[in-house]
Amino acid sequence: MKMKAWVLEKTAPVEEHPLTPATVNVPDPGPDDLLIEVSACGLCHTDIHVVEGELDLPQLPVIPGHQVVGKIVGNGSNVKNAAVGERVGVPWLNWACGECRYCKAGLENLCTGARFTGFHENGGYAEYMTAPAEFAYPIPKEFDDVHAAPLMCAGIIGYRGLRLSAIFAKPGGTLGLFGFGASAHIAIQIAVHEGARVFVFTRSAEHREHAKKLGAVWVGSADDTPPEPLSAAISFAPAGSLIPKAMERLDKGATLALAGIYVGEMPKLDYQKHIFHEKQLRSVTASTREDARELLEAAAKVPVKTDVTVYPFEQANEALCDLKASRINGAAVLKVR
Repeated sequence: MKMKAWVLEKTAPVEEHPLTPATVNVPDPGPDDLLIEVSACGLCHTDIHVVEGELDLPQLPVIPGHQVVGKIVGNGSNVKNAAVGERVGVPWLNWACGECRYCKAGLENLCTGARFTGFHENGGYAEYMTAPAEFAYPIPKEFDDVHAAPLMCAGIIGYRGLRLSAIFAKPGGTLGLFGFGASAHIAIQIAVHEGARVFVFTRSAEHREHAKKLGAVWVGSADDTPPEPLSAAISFAPAGSLIPKAMERLDKGATLALAGIYVGEMPKLDYQKHIFHEKQLRSVTASTREDARELLEAAAKVPVKTDVTVYPFEQANEALCDLKASRINGAAVLKVR
């Protein structure tokens, strides 16, 4: 049986449309895997870093895409708790060993042998894909496939960023969000629901208006001074130049979490200005299954409304170009079927 897919054979700037349309075999699920008929796949800045070669790719060719929603149409012999016909989502973390010291410490996102969707394993820019059953998640009934897709990475990473910035431990605190794309527009809804006052830093006038509609109490650029110091902050932008500016705006004892898999060159930090008074700078590295489950539960409870721009499957290259150029308000999603 054959399927349509977008295949990356050679990295190049997205403006050169490096994804190639192909007809390939539908993959066979292993004993612990699901075979998923893909309905929708969100597009992520990580996809751009993959396609453009900013990340060290373990293999080529590869089918990108790691914000996948679809229907189980087959499963392996060892799969017991996932039924054919069930809707599931597949995120970036595709597999972790469960045996290394990180996994045993509850940090499977740092697993020494971790494998990632659309990177080590073929992803959701295709009509079908396989994924380990233990790393796929039932989709809450509150979301259709297209609006659920951004939750699988933008949502999960934003949620982990909220946790690591420690804003949940500071009810009523001020949260700074630097950059306002797919992940931030989900994180702000959860933060506001939990009682945080959110300040958004972004260059885009359109994104500022979007942030205000979603509950931001102040919006400005990274060069502007907010009305109060930040109790916590998350940077979703890949620009290293933003980091010192964000650190300057932190309150004493506050944390800045960097929620990108790739960040450009960072200027030198000044100890007194940026780090002193027990400020913390930390990265967000992938996510755990616990993050995924908690995010989906929180998203259904709020409920989160994902704003999406839908692209037909045939326009994957064009969608990546729009994403890179910040022409999307919210999240971009490929409608596979």
